[in-house]
Amino acid sequence: MAAKKSTSISSEAVQRATGKTWDEWFARLDAAGAMTMTHQQIVAVLSRYAIGGWWQQMLTVGYEQARGKRVKHQLADGFSISRSKTIAAPIADLFAAWTDKRKRGKWLADAEFILRKANENKSLRITWIDGETNLEVQFFDKGKGKCQVAIAHSRLHNEKDAEKMKAYWGAQLEKLRALLENNARSAARK
Repeated sequence: MAAKKSTSISSEAVQRATGKTWDEWFARLDAAGAMTMTHQQIVAVLSRYAIGGWWQQMLTVGYEQARGKRVKHQLADGFSISRSKTIAAPIADLFAAWTDKRKRGKWLADAEFILRKANENKSLRITWIDGETNLEVQFFDKGKGKCQVAIAHSRLHNEKDAEKMKAYWGAQLEKLRALLENNARSAARK
């Protein structure tokens, strides 16, 4: 059975990194009986090959998605999505836009989350407003007045919630970008 589109990783990239294409890995896993195995058991099969742990996980998830054992965004503890945005503004301004509740209210529709841990200009760990799901937010300095924010929203209940939050975060990050870039332009004019 040919591999259906399972991840954003191309078969060529898989082959460069692991020596085999998606179809070749899927054929090996099918032959090993992976359709009846748990995620951990499939990883154990892949651990016999000279590929790193990250690739073992990616191949397992790709296999599970291609064979209908796992749907998009699904993890062991629920569903997870990610979004990122590069912004033409200082990283300190980006970090403050998340940690200062007043500033956060200017761009984020649901600003009342619980900030559990903050590593200045590096990362945040957040309990989302539902009290059940989590956000991991990372900040990256891109140089020349640019930075990037990357969000992983995890423990979502189902695929529908995952798609909803992916769209939500796309819109919210666009509002954040517009706000911070307008602020940066105004500051540069002064």
